[in-house]
Amino acid sequence: MSTPALQAIVELAQNEQTAIDTGGVRDWILNNIIPLLLLAVALTLLYLGGGKGDNSGVMRRLGGVVIALGIIGLAVTTDAGKNIGTWIAGLFTG
Repeated sequence: MSTPALQAIVELAQNEQTAIDTGGVRDWILNNIIPLLLLAVALTLLYLGGGKGDNSGVMRRLGGVVIALGIIGLAVTTDAGKNIGTWIAGLFTG
């Protein structure tokens, strides 16, 4: 027992000319979710440390945020991980 909507989705998925990918979702996450998370982290850091004068604590936490951003950057780029690995290997192989 299938509905017309389900049948249309099955036909669309079976069509060889229709490419189904996650590019739109990936772009939406990179353009919307990541900036919102960065804003939330920045506001939290300002609220927790800025009001108390704990500037060193804010900078310590900011170091973790920078490392996390580097990991996200490696995850969403295509050749960056390979290039960094080649660079590191080049340090040891001469």
